[in-house]
Amino acid sequence: MKQKKIAPSLLSADFTNIAKDIQMVEQGGAHLLHVDVMDGHFVPNLTFGPFIIQAIKRAASIPLDVHLMIESPGTYIDAYADAGADYITVHAEVAPHLHRVIQQIKKKGKKAGVSLNPHTPISVLENILQDIDLVLIMSVNPGFGGQSFIPNTIKKLHDLNAMLKLHNAEHIEIEVDGGIKLDNIREVSDAGCDVFVSGSGIFAETEPKATIRKMIEVLA
Repeated sequence: MKQKKIAPSLLSADFTNIAKDIQMVEQGGAHLLHVDVMDGHFVPNLTFGPFIIQAIKRAASIPLDVHLMIESPGTYIDAYADAGADYITVHAEVAPHLHRVIQQIKKKGKKAGVSLNPHTPISVLENILQDIDLVLIMSVNPGFGGQSFIPNTIKKLHDLNAMLKLHNAEHIEIEVDGGIKLDNIREVSDAGCDVFVSGSGIFAETEPKATIRKMIEVLA
């Protein structure tokens, strides 16, 4: 049985005290640090380059889950892998040569993920399932933190789990990103999610460490 994992999204952290926030969520029991890389083209925002990933890696003791919300992701795989990413996830919508990009990630010794926007059908994954480690389902439209969870994500998760079972690919971790909070994490888990990305659902709380611990308790 796959372990349920909490992955605080550093997009919602305090970047004047990023090392302190990283230490805080690690003390709370976080399993991964989720890092959203945005290029201002695929999504309407700009965030972290490889140098920032290097700095985060130096401050962290848990793996970095790097989500590339960028066009032409294959161009940047080596840079983010070398900067310290442990998981690298790319979007199916911007990778016409998806198999090639996945192989680039695997060649660097990293776990390879594919992300799907809310409107993208899971059928695009069928011919790549044997090559990937993770599927990231976006439960909001990517680009900004603090959005509300899209309810249809629950059906999508059930359908994805059925697909993985059909193709003997149940080893693949299923991650959900967007609008995950303490009050809906159980429902998302019951639908088949393994990795829970939460930004404002953790960092906007008065006691982020306690929130992570409560999430872990709910998932137990």
